[in-house]
Amino acid sequence: MDYPALERAARRHATAELIRHAVSELDLIVSGRRALRAVRHPLGFVCLPVLRDGGDGVCVHVFGTAEAEPDGTVPQVHCHSWDLTSTVLYGRLGNRRVHIDDDPGDDATHRVFEVLSDPSGVDEIRPTGRLVRCRPGAEQTSARGQTYALPAGEFHTSVVPDGRPTATLVLGRTLPGRVDLSLGPPAAPGHRMVRRTCDATQTARIARAALRRIHEPEP
Repeated sequence: MDYPALERAARRHATAELIRHAVSELDLIVSGRRALRAVRHPLGFVCLPVLRDGGDGVCVHVFGTAEAEPDGTVPQVHCHSWDLTSTVLYGRLGNRRVHIDDDPGDDATHRVFEVLSDPSGVDEIRPTGRLVRCRPGAEQTSARGQTYALPAGEFHTSVVPDGRPTATLVLGRTLPGRVDLSLGPPAAPGHRMVRRTCDATQTARIARAALRRIHEPEP
């Protein structure tokens, strides 16, 4: 399925179609017919980038593997430059929205940082002059077979609420002129981080474990 077909399936909440697509892609990885490599994301998951088509992308995100440890130096509250639609393949994933108040005066709690990603896998975390106050918003937890959406620019943090292995099929469409952002301490400096790539054996193991859990009944 191409991106428009997957997007239509997500809008119809055609969960079975989306899961079948994820299973097909994971099968290709396990068999070696897809040469892609999993990427360790600093927010605490492994990304399997199954489609890149201009500003559109499809990934399988896998939480709870040995390769998916979060980087404690990376701010967890962030927003995307792309509209996200995600279907939970197994497990549960929570997203807590964060309200941002600009012009907080002396009550600023965070600085906004731009996250500029290089195709080589290097992210530059660049401080901006924007100081804000953030307040916790509503939390939404999605379970196996459920689809949720996060629009570009909505600050949030994602958590696996019970620590169980979890995977999602993520569709993303980049919006022109948008930049990925994160929140950090007001006095924090900018820095760079490198997204590490798994080797072929690790990637196949991650995909194989995800396939097994998709086919297992939820406890």
